[in-house]
Amino acid sequence: SWGMAVNVYSTSVTSENLSRHDMLAWVNDSLQLNYTKIEQLCSGAAYCQFMDMLFPGCVHLRKVKFQAKLEHEYIHNFKVLQAAFKKMGVDKIIAVERLVKGKFQDNFEFIQWFKKFFDANYDGKEYNPLLARQGQDVAPPPNPGDHIYNKPKKPIGTAGNVRGPPASAAPRPLHPKARWPWPGVPLNPCLRPALLPACLRPGGPGGCAGTSRQR
Repeated sequence: SWGMAVNVYSTSVTSENLSRHDMLAWVNDSLQLNYTKIEQLCSGAAYCQFMDMLFPGCVHLRKVKFQAKLEHEYIHNFKVLQAAFKKMGVDKIIAVERLVKGKFQDNFEFIQWFKKFFDANYDGKEYNPLLARQGQDVAPPPNPGDHIYNKPKKPIGTAGNVRGPPASAAPRPLHPKARWPWPGVPLNPCLRPALLPACLRPGGPGGCAGTSRQR
């Protein structure tokens, strides 16, 4: 049997927070996992086993999908975690719909909170994660969030090409003589008046060949 959990409310960034690499090392060492990215915590499986480590028996690990690879399986695991939180009186809202998307920032913030929660509740007892999982294979999720964090495949010539000019940049106009060598030919109205011959500027003197000024 166990008492109620010690709640932790601090979410500020402090020197106590581990780097992403140290956090992954802690997760992998504690649970004998092989995660390579913080984003892989989006499956929820690791949190479920951490709760079993803190409060043995509060989670039925047989219900945890340790090989989850799809979003609805991640949601299932977080529902198991939510039930354990409720049972232990953990006053923490889990943003499931955000965590399961596999984005780094959401998952890193949650594991930072969870590490503080773990430290406040762990009594140092020995725990065999492999035995607790009863030999269930734990395959980390297949690199969630890659479509966001890896190089996106964009069609050539899109605005996403950082080497190209900004989308708002207009082409540099040619000299008026190079574009319109014939006086009297109507000019592109999109050009600035300063580029027009004097006879065609608004309020200009007129008198270009082939044009007549109205009186």
